[in-house]
Amino acid sequence: MPAPEPADELGLVDSLAQTSFLVQGIVRRVAARHDLSVVQMRLLGILRDREPGIQVLAGHLELDKSSVTGLVDRAADRGLVERVAGPDDGRAVRVRLTKEGRALAARGAEQVGDELSAATADLTEPQRRQLSSLLSRIASPVARRADSGTLRSPS
Repeated sequence: MPAPEPADELGLVDSLAQTSFLVQGIVRRVAARHDLSVVQMRLLGILRDREPGIQVLAGHLELDKSSVTGLVDRAADRGLVERVAGPDDGRAVRVRLTKEGRALAARGAEQVGDELSAATADLTEPQRRQLSSLLSRIASPVARRADSGTLRSPS
């Protein structure tokens, strides 16, 4: 397969950047409705289907461990998350959503989904499936590295 033309590559970069701005704006608006920061909203989203330790959370959020510890402290103070002992090592701490946190994460995800559906309303169903597949191919390797602890958070 030939290398993409520079103009094509610039178009891809611009399209991905504009899409990122769109999604970030949606997440920012939904987070604000619930008196959350964007990073707090991302934390709740990450915790919807896992109970990671601080290091894994740091990788997903691209923050250092001390920042994530403070983030988790503030979310715990609001009753949204709790720390629990790890299943194999009671000294290892994992973070999970509380009932209130799970409900808020579900509402937030639904609201973000509604706004993204509106933003993609002009796409046909096959185009939506293709877009989802392509974006997953880009994002999945990064998420797997964060889950495995091989995605380094900043020092």
